[in-house]
Amino acid sequence: MSNTQVSSGAAIETPRVRTADMKFEIVVIPVSDVDRAKRFYDGLGWRLDADFAEGDDFRVIQFTPPGSGCSVIFGKNVTAAAPGSAQGLYLIVSDIKAAREELLGRGVAVSEVFHPADGKYAGADEPYLFGRLRVGGPDSEQRSYRSFASFSDPDGNGWLFQEITSRLPGRVDADTTFTSATELASALRRAAAAHGEHEKRNGGQHDANWPDWYAEYMVREQAGEELPL
Repeated sequence: MSNTQVSSGAAIETPRVRTADMKFEIVVIPVSDVDRAKRFYDGLGWRLDADFAEGDDFRVIQFTPPGSGCSVIFGKNVTAAAPGSAQGLYLIVSDIKAAREELLGRGVAVSEVFHPADGKYAGADEPYLFGRLRVGGPDSEQRSYRSFASFSDPDGNGWLFQEITSRLPGRVDADTTFTSATELASALRRAAAAHGEHEKRNGGQHDANWPDWYAEYMVREQAGEELPL
């Protein structure tokens, strides 16, 4: 196991001793109207896990985004935080265009895809964090971690799609998992495109071992390792 630290744009791996697993599974969302919030998150297509009430003083609802290991809860007397104060809630996707189009199809207002301007700040830009200036369109080099789209729930709690196709080194274990058929299909398309370039570099000959090449590419991409040529 390793702990990845990011400094000046570079990933640095430092060894650490294995500790007990600690699974981060719940984020609390402060809302003013519980039933309205329930309708909104249900309308996103998220899985409803629970809706429990104890008398008139307590109610908790839990939803889980598709493919996510972390859920959100909200309700009555669940948190003292001000409704709408949860900001910068990241939803990681492998295809930001497809994720955005899905929510638009569900009637949710989603920003255009944008990316941060390198080294430029222009005051607060609420749907995005830290006041960094946004630039319209996806990252021109299609880099992971660099393309975003934002939306909010009815209380103004702010969500961000972030497109990640290749992880920084040390971010995931060597075993590769895909959380949905859509995510797997996107990974296969990227592998297919890269394999086409691989065949061109090798005289344009058909590679009979393409399944092995695809598998190696997809595992390395998700683990943040150097990709095969």
